[in-house]
Amino acid sequence: MNLSAVVRRHRTLLGAGILLGLLGTAATLLQPLLIGDLIEAVAVDESTTRPILFLAGLFVADALLAATHFYLIGRAGENMVFDMRATLTGRLLHARIRAFHRLEHGDIFTRTLGDTSLARVALSSSVSQMITSGFTVIGCVGVMLWLDWRMLLATAGCLGAASAIGLALARAVRAAAVTNRQHTSDYGSALLRVLGALTTVKASRAEEREAERIGELADAARLSGIRVTRLSALLMPAMNVGTQVSLAVVIAWGMSRTATGALPIEDLTAFIMYLFYLVSPLVMLFMALGEIQQGRAAIDRVKDLAHIETEPTEGAPAPVPVVGAFAVEFEGVTFSYGDTATPALTGVSFSLPPTGVTAIVGPSGSGKTTLFQLIERFRTPDEGTVRLSGADISAIRLDELRSRIGLVEQDAPLLRGTVRENLTYACPDATAADIDEALAAAHLTDVVSALPDGLDTSLGEGGTGLSGGQRQRLAIARALLARPDVLLLDEATAHLDSDSETALRSAIADIGTRCLVLTIAHRLSTTIGADRILVIEDGRLRASGTHAELMESDTTYRRLAGGQLTPARGGAR
Repeated sequence: MNLSAVVRRHRTLLGAGILLGLLGTAATLLQPLLIGDLIEAVAVDESTTRPILFLAGLFVADALLAATHFYLIGRAGENMVFDMRATLTGRLLHARIRAFHRLEHGDIFTRTLGDTSLARVALSSSVSQMITSGFTVIGCVGVMLWLDWRMLLATAGCLGAASAIGLALARAVRAAAVTNRQHTSDYGSALLRVLGALTTVKASRAEEREAERIGELADAARLSGIRVTRLSALLMPAMNVGTQVSLAVVIAWGMSRTATGALPIEDLTAFIMYLFYLVSPLVMLFMALGEIQQGRAAIDRVKDLAHIETEPTEGAPAPVPVVGAFAVEFEGVTFSYGDTATPALTGVSFSLPPTGVTAIVGPSGSGKTTLFQLIERFRTPDEGTVRLSGADISAIRLDELRSRIGLVEQDAPLLRGTVRENLTYACPDATAADIDEALAAAHLTDVVSALPDGLDTSLGEGGTGLSGGQRQRLAIARALLARPDVLLLDEATAHLDSDSETALRSAIADIGTRCLVLTIAHRLSTTIGADRILVIEDGRLRASGTHAELMESDTTYRRLAGGQLTPARGGAR
């Protein structure tokens, strides 16, 4: 993300707001001079109508300009934070899986919400405040120099010392703000980690331990936040001390000079007013600097997140399947996860026809799920080629590729929303007939009919409101609704009862007549019904064939069939 580009897109609105702020500042700077003219008119017994009318006009203009300035700067800031959040959201949704998994979800949440808000303040209101306050300070100093340069020197000496302290405090605020943002992010990540596994926490009786650990992180954020507040709070007193000393010097010295006739009373009055006018903008200037320092820490975090590696969007349309061509091909595929030295897959090669059911079996960690991730291009091979309908998937546009592939993960993730919204997530324009067909294929028709509001029943986080098996069948129906050319099932029957499993196996067999069904299997009932079986062990394709062939020829399959693969009731033994 180029934050300079974000600012440039809204520079007209931001510039207009700053210009109105400067005009309002000019109106403010004229007020003490007119008040001096009013005092002079009263002293010489002249008409005060004109100075009063001018003052009234300046007061009204100042109020209108200030209100419009505040509105335009606020609107520009909201537009900027919208741009930042939209950009971050887009990049996160298109992020490569490996890059996304390296991030903590709590940290992502903090950056997209909290840090973008701080960045908005730094890029809009604080910049505007610094410019208008700086202009006010320069204007006040200029007029005070014109009124009496001697008293200005005395004033500058007092305020200069306070300003030096303010600059030092502003730098300290930035350093403290960086620490506080990191502590806040750590707390958010820890909280999301626990809330995402709340039932496990409760079942493990770990509430107190987790509360203590998260409490320590929250306390660290509190302490660093207090440090930021303490340093920021010192800015105003530092300037106030300088102002009070300056005011005492100006009043004492100015009155003595007025008594001797060396300084007109109207000039002293105007000078004192400009001193008061100078203090607030000077304080606001240093506060704006402090906010910008805090914002810089947030901006750095936003820019860092915006540089997350994303998936490519280019590529050619997926080819129309050719009769007789293989649906999925692996040719010499090797893949390693970045944090492990041992490859997850080594030299895997196989070809699968456009229809039928293929089961993948193997010990835990053998590389079965990695195969699915490579087909979906969640990961890319280190070596070798994966093809869909004869085309290298790396050359196919991702949206085209994934529109041809349906995926049902083992944990069957669902989103907060209605049953209908989850079912039609990949096909929002699905017809009622298509929905009914998908529900029937997943053995869900009676389940949905029994829900309080049918398809419009609302589900909680992760599909709360349905049982584990029902959530898995809804995920299967969602994949079927897209009518994929290849359907990937990561142990689709893991959470099903025997009746639902039997119905689903029948549905999968029927689906296999229309497309390729590739399923990771942990039950013997799934492998027996498959047209072909791939045996994966230690990241290598060990054997392939039917259940009967593998029972005779492969020791690993026989071991799995006799142990981890459990025969279904009434099935072959």
